[in-house]
Formats: sequence, structure tokens, C-alpha cells
Amino acid sequence: MVSKNRKHTGKSPTTQADRDRSPLVSPHGKSAARRLGRGGEGKASNGSHPNGLSGIRHKLGLTPSAVAKLGITLLLAALTGYLHWHHLSQLFENDRHFSHLSNLEKEMAFRTEMGLYYSYYKTIIDAPAFLDGLHMVMNDRLTEYPLVINTLKRFNLYPEVVLASWYRMYTGVMGYFGIPTKMCWSINRGEGLTPVDSCEGMGDPAYFYVTFVFLLNGAMMSLFFIYGAYLSGSRLGGVVTTMCFFFNHGESTRVMWTPPLRESFAYPFLVLQMLLLTYILRTRNPSRTAMVALGVSNLCFMLPWQFAQFVLLTQVASLFASYILGYLAAAKMQSILVTHMITLAVCFVLMFGNSMLLTSFYASSLISIWAIIALRDRFAQIFKPGVVLWVMQGLAWVGSTVLLKFLLSTVLCASDDAHISGLIKSKFTSYKDFHTLMYTCAAEFDFMELETPLRYLRTLLLPINMLVVALIAGRTVQDVVRFLRDAGKASVKPDDADEAAGSEIAAKGELVYHSLQLVAFTVLAILIMRLKLFLTPHMCIMASLICSKQLFGWIKEKFKHQLAVFAFMAIMAVQGVANLQAQWGIIGEFSNLPQEELLDWIQENTRPDSVFAGAMPTMASVKLSTGRPIVNHPHYEDAGLRERTKLVYSMYSRMSGETVKGNLMKLGVDFFVLEDSWCTRRTRPGCSMPEIWDVEDPLNAGRIPFCTHMSRSSTPYFTTVFANDIYKVLKVPKATKDLR
Repeated sequence: MVSKNRKHTGKSPTTQADRDRSPLVSPHGKSAARRLGRGGEGKASNGSHPNGLSGIRHKLGLTPSAVAKLGITLLLAALTGYLHWHHLSQLFENDRHFSHLSNLEKEMAFRTEMGLYYSYYKTIIDAPAFLDGLHMVMNDRLTEYPLVINTLKRFNLYPEVVLASWYRMYTGVMGYFGIPTKMCWSINRGEGLTPVDSCEGMGDPAYFYVTFVFLLNGAMMSLFFIYGAYLSGSRLGGVVTTMCFFFNHGESTRVMWTPPLRESFAYPFLVLQMLLLTYILRTRNPSRTAMVALGVSNLCFMLPWQFAQFVLLTQVASLFASYILGYLAAAKMQSILVTHMITLAVCFVLMFGNSMLLTSFYASSLISIWAIIALRDRFAQIFKPGVVLWVMQGLAWVGSTVLLKFLLSTVLCASDDAHISGLIKSKFTSYKDFHTLMYTCAAEFDFMELETPLRYLRTLLLPINMLVVALIAGRTVQDVVRFLRDAGKASVKPDDADEAAGSEIAAKGELVYHSLQLVAFTVLAILIMRLKLFLTPHMCIMASLICSKQLFGWIKEKFKHQLAVFAFMAIMAVQGVANLQAQWGIIGEFSNLPQEELLDWIQENTRPDSVFAGAMPTMASVKLSTGRPIVNHPHYEDAGLRERTKLVYSMYSRMSGETVKGNLMKLGVDFFVLEDSWCTRRTRPGCSMPEIWDVEDPLNAGRIPFCTHMSRSSTPYFTTVFANDIYKVLKVPKATKDLR
């Protein structure tokens, strides 16, 4: 138990078919006729215009019953959003007892790259002015000493910039009116530990930061409800989607444990983007406003996260497959491609010319698909319509995308994403090197564990998805067989000339796209377990289709259909509620006294310009809490940084002491933070740091690791200046200064 002593501180669908399938809008019918019979025409002829809610209703062309249904849908969406926000906040508080932590402990709770990202938020709010802070993060001298880098370009820091500006405005306005923004307490941490001050309220920087992350992800759940309802054509579909998400929460997100990670900011915008894409696929002639909205959501997804390009690659690939099979018109496909291209260009500018965007498979794929569609008549002349044409278009896409990607990488001399190619190569071959092992030895980058599909099975998420995909695949096969049988005379593909007859095909097309997207996410998740955070939510979306009349229209009676859905949900709830109770049962309290001692020692006993090196997660904490320059950090997506980290990690190799010391001197390091656990830790055979180095440096294999020598005695190469149970700080000889 801790004691608190209070301390005061001063500080809409287009077509009729669309309306019939949407739970958000009711079709026009007798209600519309009754409205006209009540004098609607007379009002119009008198030139008066309805205003307020009535005016909005008339502009949208909604009947009173449609407005009521829309209101109920939005109310349920808001409720699910609130529940998810509350759920995330409680899990985070229960796990860390965050409200009782000191400022230093809150910062230490943001481990690895989380601490790195949060440090730039802290830089901006601590700066004399917002623009000063922005200039500091765009001309950073601390993260990769002695280099000056634009961290906004390198680390996708727009969320931190936005939140820091909001925090400064909030505290400024509250301060102007004299309104308290936080409440601080003196926390007695127990015997032998000094009391610390802990603050709660939006005036506390860390509290402000995580609150907005959880609010954003609460809004994401509201979008999930709307998405499920819209896709399935039933509000019950929205309920199924959100229930599946909650019942599989541990497999769906990790935002409650890792708020500052890039996916916490980016993924909600992907949900919005896919909802808008679904609307566009369903609508016969989507408006320019819809395409602009798609582009904006696309941009908001790409800006916060460097890996967004890989997700969007799977999206355009799924859309292209839908186009090849004839479920997506060429004109609409080109409009979507143009939107993606414009978004990519804007993102490239806002990211200050980040070359990873232009040299990505995503960028090359957009160009390749555009060219293939532009040359569709030529393809049709050369190849017979049918399987041969489809295969050749697919091969043309793969070949041209790969060729263009490597051509652009060569021309632009870009190698920052070379490790991605190595990672993919290692999944299918025996290839391995230092950098790929740094990824694959981490559990989240390994293949999906067998327990994951078993968890899906227990909550019925997997069986439901298999049923839905089987029905969609069956109908698709029927369409393909019909097309091949008719030898192109009654092609499934809607041509621009007969677009008006393509509403049924468009309806099937959105389901085909979602199924293909599910397959793509499944492949990603199997290869890299971390990416199941895309697969599980999409499975929840697909589960909403058990409420779809389009798929389950053969269940004639609505009551029987709904009864079957409720039966599914009741069975799901057995394991689902147990999963939620397991999450609610996680009670902890963050404490890391050895690291606290280390950071306090650095703050009190080293100069502000002292340069540090060590394990990547620890360096993030050193930069965040002490403000000291570091030479390496956890953001591993830069070729130069990977080579710097390799030099630093030679401490954990079997090289000679002179070589290791020379590497650190070359980087200008003053102090090295040695962690013995990094020398001995082994997640699986071949994955300890010395074993990883054996792949890179086979000549020294079999020798005692240098870090083992250092854990016993740091002489004659270094001097031990601080040590506790976990950390040992080694002082690098002063000759380093002469080599900078």
C-alpha cells in the first residue's frame, strides 16, 4: 500500500441498392410520400428553407425513421467507443499503477522505442516556445551523436508534434484563467526508498499524452462498430464486430501496454480509410469528396508509421486482384490509384523527402498497376480473355513492381529498407545475417505461434471467418466458371460502358476485396507475428458478415437468422468473457530501481555533453530522462544507424578488447552502459548476442565473449565508474576525444 499526501500545485449512400443494404439509412418509400403529402411541396414553392435538424434531414434526403435509425447507430457507436477508452485506461493503470508514479518512473515505463518517441514530445513542451522545440527536433544533436538529424523526417513524429502543441495551448489557456490542470501527491514508496512526487490530471505531460492515445483508440472502436454495421447491412453486425474485438482483445491490439508506439496513432486511421474504401467500392459513382476523404485518411495513416506502406501494398494488391477478376471497374480502380499516388506524394513532401517512401514496393506497385490498367486493351488483344489473361496481368504486376523497386533504390542510392528484404528472404530460406537475426530472434518478428489460431478457435472467430470466406469464395468461383463457360460473352467484368448494370457486381466486389485483404493479412501475420494486430481486427470485421442478408439470404426468416447470430455470440462469450476477466486480473506496479539508480547517477555525475552507448532500449531511457547524447537507439530502420549499432554491440561479440575499444572510440563514446543480461540472454538456440555475432564473425567463434570478461573486470580497456545488480557503466579512455 502507498500513502498519499495532497500537495497543491499551480500548474451517404448514392443508389437505392446502397440504401437498402445500409443500416444507417432507410430507403425512400411511403414515408417520403407522406412527407410530401404534409405540405412538403407547398413549402418548397413558397421558397422557405427548413433549418436545424430538419434542414439537415432534408438535405440528406432522409425520412424521420431513417434519422432515428442513424441516431441509434451513432449512439451505439459512441457507447462502444467510450467502453473501449475506459477499458484501455483501466488496463494501463492496473498494469503500472501509473497515477502513483513519479515523473522519472513514468518516463522509465516508456521502454525501448516508446521512450525515444516520447522524448521528442518532452523536448517540444520543455522548449521556451513551440517553434523552438520544433527546430530542436528537426535539428537534433543528441540522438545519433555527433550527427545532426531531422528526427521528424526519420521517426514519423507528427503525433508528438501535434500533441505537444495541444499540450502547450491547453496549459497556456488554463494558466491564463488560473484553472488548476493537475494535482500532485507525495508518494511514500516504502522502506528504504525516498518519497516521490506524483501528479494526475491533464496538466501532467505523460498523463496528457496517454489520455489522447486512448481517446483516439476509443474513437477507433466507434468506427469499428460503424464499419461492421455498414459492411453487413445490420446494426447487429456492428455489435458482432465489437464483441469479437473485445473477446479477442489481447490478440487485436497492444495499445494498452505500449501507448507511444507508431501503430497506436496510425491504426485508427486505417480503420477509417478502409471504411471509406468500402463506401467507394459499394457506390456506383463515388463523389470527389469521398475520394478526398480517402486520401486524407490515407495520409493520416502513413504519416505516423513507417510500416504503413506495407499494409497499403496489401490493399492495392487486393484491389488489383478484384479488378483482374472483374469485380472492380477500371475507372474506379484508376481513381483509387490516383488517390494513393497523390497521398504518397504529399506524405513524401511532409516527410522532407524520406527516400523509403519512393523506393518502397508500395510506390512501385501503384505505378505498375496503373500501367497495366492503361494497357488493358493491349493485353486483351495479345491474350485470350480468361485465366491466361489474368495470370499474365498478375505476372506483369509482380515483375514490374520488383524491377521498378530495385531500379528506384539503385538510382536514389537508398538502402534503408534493405533489412526488410533480408527479413523476408530469411523467412523462406536459410539466409541470416546480423541485422535479420536482431529481428527474427525477437518473438514478435518470428512466425505466428500455434497458440494464436487456437485462441481464435476458442472464441469462434476462426470458424465464423472460415464460414464467411467459404461462402464468398463459392460465389466467386461460380462467377468465374460462368465467365469461362460463356467465353467472354457475358463477362463478369463491368465495363465503363455498362457501369449502370454493375451494382450487383460491385456488391460482390466489396466482399471479394475484404476476403482478399483477409488473406493478405493472414500471410503477413503468419510470417511476422507482430502483424496479427492487422489480422485479428479484420477478422472481427469479417465476422459481421454473419448478419449479412447478401450472404445468408437463404435463411428466409429474419427471426431465425438473428436467433442463429445470438447463439453464435452466446458461445463466443464463454471464452470471450474469460479472456476479458484475465485482462482485468492483471494487477501490477511499475518499479525499476536499478535503472532509476543508473539514471540518477548519470544526471548527477556526468557532464551534459557526455556521450553514451549501450543496449538500444536503455539508450532510449538515457536520452529521455537525462538528455545526454547517445550514439545508438531502438529505431532500426536506417542503414547508418544499423551500422552504428553493430559497432556498439561488438561489446557482446567475441572480438578482442582493442577492437571493441576502437569501435567505441570511433563513435566518440564517453561511457558504455554494460548489461550482463545482454551477454547471457537467449530467447532460443542461436539467439544470444554472442551467437548472433558468430554468424557475422565466424573466425572468432568459440572464444569467450568480451562482455563476459567485462562483467568480471573492466581493466585494462575501460574503467568501471558505476555498478549495481543490472548495470555497469564503463568509462572509455579519454583518447576518444582526439578521434572525434
